[in-house]
Amino acid sequence: MNGVVSGSTRGGSEFAAIDWRGRPLQVEYQWIAPERRASPLMVFLHEGLGSVAMWKDFPYQLCEAGGFRGLVFSRPGYGRSTPRAPEDAWGVDFMHRQAQEVLPAFFGALGIDEPLWLFGHSDGASIALLYASMFPQSVSGLVVLAPHIFVEDVTIQNIEQARDAYQTTDLPGRLGRYHGDPDSAFWGWNRIWLDPAFRAWNIETELATVRAPVLAVQGLDDEYGTLAQIHGIAARVPGTQLLELPDCAHSPHRDRPEDVIAATIAFVAAAGGTP
Repeated sequence: MNGVVSGSTRGGSEFAAIDWRGRPLQVEYQWIAPERRASPLMVFLHEGLGSVAMWKDFPYQLCEAGGFRGLVFSRPGYGRSTPRAPEDAWGVDFMHRQAQEVLPAFFGALGIDEPLWLFGHSDGASIALLYASMFPQSVSGLVVLAPHIFVEDVTIQNIEQARDAYQTTDLPGRLGRYHGDPDSAFWGWNRIWLDPAFRAWNIETELATVRAPVLAVQGLDDEYGTLAQIHGIAARVPGTQLLELPDCAHSPHRDRPEDVIAATIAFVAAAGGTP
């Protein structure tokens, strides 16, 4: 791959040191084609159980097809980043804190000071939207796959099923392929989503300050959310483009990668980000 690190290559990870609320953390990351200095920088924000490794080769495929640079990373608590301390529990505002505190610290540690293109999936898509609402001058555009802007019954039902699977099947072992500490990743995500207080979580108000163009993608068979999520974004962010994909569940980049890649390249080009 001509020296370019694929999102599926664990051995290619580097680590950035950040301080988050007085705790030193190591954040796992990988660059894709950093030599393309004039190209748009696409930052990949993973799902609630995601990591650098969980993306597999999709970031590389997208960046190669679109001529982008890429930055893939694992949020603290995931992948090979510093695990969540056993006594730590995510709060209802955990996605707000990721957007407002962790992302700026991480970008600062890497010396990034240019407008970014954010490519987020599920929780990562929500964090991307929150970052764009808080730092509108720092974002050129957003591609959000299966985003959450409020909590739906279907989401909770399937997260409950995931909890049962983690306790009764080989799911911990399978997640161990993508996380140094699968318990850290799973319970941090699962417990906050199933906390009764989280049912009131909602970021519809924050969308009013998003200024960057948005491409919102959802599978028609998404088991974790309905089309009300991306339609809610379109109702609040003028000019939002929607892509509704049949034969596609919660991970459009895995179920329909060619469609997602083509739509992303066209979206970036239309928004003025063509290399």
